[in-house]
Amino acid sequence: MVIVKVYVASSSGSLAVKKQQQAVVGFLEANGIEFQQVDIAMLEEQRLWMYRHIPCDKRPHGANPLPPQIFSGDRYCGDYEDFFRSKENNSVFAFLGVAAQDSDQQES
Repeated sequence: MVIVKVYVASSSGSLAVKKQQQAVVGFLEANGIEFQQVDIAMLEEQRLWMYRHIPCDKRPHGANPLPPQIFSGDRYCGDYEDFFRSKENNSVFAFLGVAAQDSDQQES
């Protein structure tokens, strides 16, 4: 089973970043999607891994990418904006690389 990883920063001073992180995590929890939250503020090795695995065209020029950053296993899915667009297009499960769950399965 593919595990979705959400890279977050627990010590972010940005209210926007905190809200975006909460929106992604809340969606995953509400939809019963198995995920791992990785705190890049606490784990330097994980922060560096995240930076190395974000495609060059998705990195901000002259700055580090901001959390949340989303991966499906080792495959980069995108950032919050990509996640939000996929929700708006009803394609978030494909975006995450996971199968949509039936509501009957979620209640079990």
